[in-house]
Amino acid sequence: MMSGSDDDDDEDEEEEDDGSQTPELPLEIIVCILSFLRASDRREASLVSRWWYYASQDPSFQKNVTYRFTASAASLDFVAGLSGRPRCSLTISHLDASSLSRSLLHQVAVCLGPRLTGLSLPGSSLTEASLLAVLPCLSSLRRLDLTGLDSLFMSGAFLSREEHRQQVRSALCNLEELNLSDLRYLSDLTFNRLTGCTPRLRRLSLAGCHVAFEFDPYRGRPAGADGLDLDSSALLSLRNLRGLLAQQRNTVVGLDLSRTSITPESLRTVAQVQGLVLEELCLRGCKELTDYSVEVLVKHQPSLQRLDLSGCTELTSRALLAVARTLKRLRHLNMARDWRLTEKGMAELACVSSLRTLDVSECLHISGTELLKGLSLQPLTDRAQLTSISFKSCTYIRDALVVSLAQLLGGSLRELDLSLCVYLTDLSVHAIATHLRGLAVLRLGRCAEITDWGLLGMTEPAKTCQPPQHTASVLALSRLQELDLSACSKLTDSSIRQVLRFPELQRVSLSLLPEISDAGLESVAAHCPCLTSLSLSHCSGISDHGVIRAAPLLYRLQHLNLAGCNVTDRSLSALMQHCKRLKTLDVSTCKDVSMTTVDLLQSQLPFLENVHCRFVGGADPTFALI
Repeated sequence: MMSGSDDDDDEDEEEEDDGSQTPELPLEIIVCILSFLRASDRREASLVSRWWYYASQDPSFQKNVTYRFTASAASLDFVAGLSGRPRCSLTISHLDASSLSRSLLHQVAVCLGPRLTGLSLPGSSLTEASLLAVLPCLSSLRRLDLTGLDSLFMSGAFLSREEHRQQVRSALCNLEELNLSDLRYLSDLTFNRLTGCTPRLRRLSLAGCHVAFEFDPYRGRPAGADGLDLDSSALLSLRNLRGLLAQQRNTVVGLDLSRTSITPESLRTVAQVQGLVLEELCLRGCKELTDYSVEVLVKHQPSLQRLDLSGCTELTSRALLAVARTLKRLRHLNMARDWRLTEKGMAELACVSSLRTLDVSECLHISGTELLKGLSLQPLTDRAQLTSISFKSCTYIRDALVVSLAQLLGGSLRELDLSLCVYLTDLSVHAIATHLRGLAVLRLGRCAEITDWGLLGMTEPAKTCQPPQHTASVLALSRLQELDLSACSKLTDSSIRQVLRFPELQRVSLSLLPEISDAGLESVAAHCPCLTSLSLSHCSGISDHGVIRAAPLLYRLQHLNLAGCNVTDRSLSALMQHCKRLKTLDVSTCKDVSMTTVDLLQSQLPFLENVHCRFVGGADPTFALI
């Protein structure tokens, strides 16, 4: 959560601050300086003085800012402090029917009403009265997320009164994104009432909802059949969904039906809505879909730019071929966990020049050879300009493929996930460091054959019978923001201390590295100043000594995993003192950590949301499970 404060300080206070020995730069000059910094660096610079703080609040830096916090008494003052913001979004978790939650929503309505553009209420259990107290005041709302808010829909009476619908309609008339995921009690009636207040929807999510796609169990008729009453079903029916898409076909471009029971016939019905032109469709985990249904889909929705078919386990390469040959504007394709997928169709996919991201993780028959072939045969301007590839758990991936892909995609690739590609060696690391200098995300978790020599950019003398041969080291990846080396068990401090020196690195995982010691931790903390997430779970060489020395350098840290490390209450005390921004902490199975100190930590750190502390204090896991 980003901290906020009132901007209504008077001029006398400004003059008092400006009376220091060093004259302040003009505000517009400071704003220009800050414009060259990343958001996290701007927050640090805003602490220099009140004048620099004002510069950091310039409207040019406040676009699409989302503030996330849990409902609490402290949240009342925080929301009041946001009253000077021109535009913002809120994610407020764990609201309920209490007076505190009602007061917080009232504060949102009063302080932010016409300036709030997005509202998300995860993990909440609100009443209709509580929500209606704030919604009519949010006249600029563009995004509304009611995921899992069953308390609103369980009775079926939500928005049953016309005056309430009129109030909500005036507020939500320009709503563009509505998320109704994971609602167990969404019926035709409540769906129609709510969407009747949102005439300009662009994106709708019904992921995980109970939708009667083919058969209405309460009427004994097909759910999409003509002649049924519009509000007949106790479940949301295909007929109602199709009616909404037809009614708002001129605006709707994105639809999420993930984890629903949608059938091939139902998907055809949705795809054939006259005048509907989808650009984004998410069908993740829809296990009944077939190759034929995908062929029909792409035929009727050829303008799709983002398609997620991950976890649709009946699909084969026939579906991939249909996608590659028909969707010529496709930019993002996710077919992860489609286990029947093979290499067939990958070459054609490489010819989709608009394609930017590809995820085939956990597709066990993929080796990447056809993708490489397709990229190699096409001119640069006619082939996919991939910026992100995930081959996670594709065990047929070998060094030769990685070397060739790195050479072909060196100018464009920004994210590469090779986690659990267990046969990769230092050769792949050398190729990545040599050719993929623009990488921002690199995941090599559980690639157990990677050694220190790979990170250092050297060949192991024992394997060549010659002096070490030098290539580029991982240090060459100067733009890295995320690095996963978890369970690369042959890595030691020798390489970690020399190559983990990235000024922009924010997230790093070194879990399950038994050879990493306190010295390695101290080096990472000293040379990666932007770290916000650090995972060291089950690194037996990490102790209080390393945590205590590293903590003062990890003042930006938000997520820390020390599960299974040899730390005690002394480490938690250091975190309390120096890591004030922690949001999540895992100290599970740390036998010398006490629950008393864990409780104290939770009371002292203002942003801490989750502490995982299973089996701390020497508890017996076997006994606890019983």
